[in-house]
Amino acid sequence: MQPIPSPQLLEEYSQFFRLLSEPARLQLLCLLRQAPMDVATLIERTGFSQSHISRQLTQLQRAGLVRCEREGVRLIYRADSDLVEDLCALVQRRLRQRLEAQLQELAGS
Repeated sequence: MQPIPSPQLLEEYSQFFRLLSEPARLQLLCLLRQAPMDVATLIERTGFSQSHISRQLTQLQRAGLVRCEREGVRLIYRADSDLVEDLCALVQRRLRQRLEAQLQELAGS
């Protein structure tokens, strides 16, 4: 049996999940999961303003979900592929299990 996390660690967990609860940040993560992009491409793909994208990317960088590299004058953003892939796979697996259980309940009714 694992010990209950400390209040400080629970606060860190809570902040991380709050970060992922914002649809704009999730959309950016999904795009960056497909391919590295600069802010201009993200603006084009999302329709978000430059300032909105920059704020969201800053928060994703602080959480370690996105990294940034300079290519000439452009900043290229990339999803931390291992972590983002693991998170997406975990959520997809959980949602699939839940939907399958609901379908089984409906079939049994």
